[in-house]
Amino acid sequence: MRLTTLDTPEWSHWVDAAPDDTLTPGDGKDWVWQLDKVRALLSESREDMLFISGCCENMEELFPLIDSIVLLSIPIDTIMQRVIARAAGGYGHAGEERMKIAALVEMIEPLLRESAGHEIDSSGPVETTVGRILELV
Repeated sequence: MRLTTLDTPEWSHWVDAAPDDTLTPGDGKDWVWQLDKVRALLSESREDMLFISGCCENMEELFPLIDSIVLLSIPIDTIMQRVIARAAGGYGHAGEERMKIAALVEMIEPLLRESAGHEIDSSGPVETTVGRILELV
């Protein structure tokens, strides 16, 4: 079993976004997957299972290469607790960043729910969430 987090500079990058695009994490910038690299990862032949995590505006282009999509959702209060607990200087420590996170969750989570074949409440222990994911495969 292999897990790859796609919301990292190895797999994603900043691109210019339309000025009126309110779904972006940064003003005038959007964090998207590097489609060629992610497509290559998803197309590799392998004997073990590949789990990917991440979310971006261009991910739908790769849905045909993904066997199952699982939305890990949690209440916004829990998201905020986890964001505040990040290391000092991490994204979400500033009040303005937390307001942006809340707005993005409100706008984007319903769209993700439409794309997902399954939804798991991941507000509990990591082990519980992993167990529920593994029950699906």
